[in-house]
Amino acid sequence: MTLKNTQDHLLNAILSGSRKEAIAILDRWAGHCGYRQTISELLEPVLETIGTLWVSEKISLAAGYLAGKIAEDTLLKAHEHEQAVPEIRGPVVLGNVEDDYHSLGRKLVGIFLKTAGWRVIDLGNDVPSESFVDAAVKNEARVIAVSAMMFSTAKNIAGIRNELDRRGLHGRIKLAVGGAVFRIRPELVAEVGGDGTAVNAMATPALIDRLWREADVQNIP
Repeated sequence: MTLKNTQDHLLNAILSGSRKEAIAILDRWAGHCGYRQTISELLEPVLETIGTLWVSEKISLAAGYLAGKIAEDTLLKAHEHEQAVPEIRGPVVLGNVEDDYHSLGRKLVGIFLKTAGWRVIDLGNDVPSESFVDAAVKNEARVIAVSAMMFSTAKNIAGIRNELDRRGLHGRIKLAVGGAVFRIRPELVAEVGGDGTAVNAMATPALIDRLWREADVQNIP
C-alpha cells in the first residue's frame, strides 16, 4: 500500500470512529519506518487534514477528540522508542498562544526538538504574551516557539512581538511560529511578527537552529 493510500486509510479509520484500526495502521507503518518517520509522513499530514476539516466544521467533536487520543497514543510510543538524546542546546521556550488549546502540534514539535538535543521549556496551552517573554528572559532562551491552529488565535501572536519590542528584545529573542493556519496563509508569519516558520514538526529543529544562530544576544539585559 502506498503512503497516500495509507494516509487515506488512516483518515477514514479516524473519521469512522475506529480507534483500534487507526492504531494498527500507525503501528504497522512504524514497524517498517520507526515512530519518528511515521509521525512526520503519516500521522502529521492526516492531523493537518483533520484540523482543516475541524476549522471548517465538517467533522464532529467526537472525531476531533478521537484524533487527539490516537495522536497522544502514538506520541507516547514515540517517546518510549526514541533513543534518549542528551540536552546539549537551548533552551527553547514553547507554548500555545493565548486562547489556543490545540496541543497536538506543540507536542509534536517538542518531541522533534528534544530528539535533536534541544532543551524545551513547554509552557502548555493558553499562554499570555508576557509569560512567553518572562520565561525566555529568565532561562536565557534565544527563541520562543509559538503554536496556533486557527486564524483567530494566531493573531494573538502579535502580542508576543509587541512585548518583545516593548522590552527592547527585538532581534535578540527570535519568534518562531507554527500551526496549520500558517501553511494555509504564509503571509500571516510576517503579519503577526514571526521570524520564521517550518513546514512541519520534523522541520522545526532546523528552523530553531537557524533562528538561534541569528539572534543578537550581545546586549540582552
